[in-house]
Amino acid sequence: MMLGYLMSEKKLSSDIIFEIKDEIKKSQDNFESIFSVLKTQFEKNELCEIYSKLLGEIKTPNFLQRLIKEIDKLRHTKNLDDLIDFIMDCDKKDFSDISEYVNLKVLCIKAISNFKNTKAVPVLLYCLNDKNGNYKFRLAAAEALGKIGDKNAVESLIDVVSDENEKSVYLRESAALALGMIGDKRALDAFIGILEAKKSFLNKFTFLKERIIEALNKIDFSGNRRAINVLKESLYDESPQVRINAMESIMNSNIDEAADLTWKMLYDSDSEVRKNAVVAFYNLEGRDGLIKLLSDETINVDCKEEAQNILLEAEDDEDE
Repeated sequence: MMLGYLMSEKKLSSDIIFEIKDEIKKSQDNFESIFSVLKTQFEKNELCEIYSKLLGEIKTPNFLQRLIKEIDKLRHTKNLDDLIDFIMDCDKKDFSDISEYVNLKVLCIKAISNFKNTKAVPVLLYCLNDKNGNYKFRLAAAEALGKIGDKNAVESLIDVVSDENEKSVYLRESAALALGMIGDKRALDAFIGILEAKKSFLNKFTFLKERIIEALNKIDFSGNRRAINVLKESLYDESPQVRINAMESIMNSNIDEAADLTWKMLYDSDSEVRKNAVVAFYNLEGRDGLIKLLSDETINVDCKEEAQNILLEAEDDEDE
């Protein structure tokens, strides 16, 4: 192909872009050969320049999707600016299929998050706070902000997780997880307030409670009695996963009553909760705790089987 000749001759990138455009028309969505030749012939810095020009000039959705994935793999810092510009300049009017527009922007946001560079925070906050934008953009932005871990995103994420008028509970869940990843204590009051409210939507959307308690487990709430009390109450929640998450948070909290609270969960009505309680009790009390558990006639058989498995695994590890 002519493209291969241009590569071998190391022609100017403008010539290469022209030939790539021609190849795109011929390729019928099979772009593997184009990128294969590019990656074979050019070094990282040269690829960065070529990818930059392609992202600014090519409008073919399928090619752009592959290009963004290749930029994500290359992860050259200079291409981060190109991805940011693409998000801001990408116009749905340029797409005959709106889903192609949505998928490209979401893919671009995810690629940006992999750079883990705070330079991207302003554009991600813009996407998160744009209530007129597609909820998938906001969802991807929340996840990206959590991945980057910049504390400048905390207030906006708190606003999202606290917004009872937000139609997408998935967005609120994503914001909760992002706050957990960032680990800033400013999120505590918002989390506790939601769990204390006991409003009907929390019973309907138990995943939000699960995510909030999961996020609490990643934030230092030691000494915060409200947090401890709301976790204790969550041990009696109707959702088994909420109970499991609350138990894990209590296990990691270092509060004095952690072992006693976990012991009570050995009598839970749900088998998975009971098994998780065995693991938590072992983490708190060690081998002696499991010996105590095995000698108690009131403990369920499934708990004892779990305890025996843990002890056997521990013995195998010691032998190795």
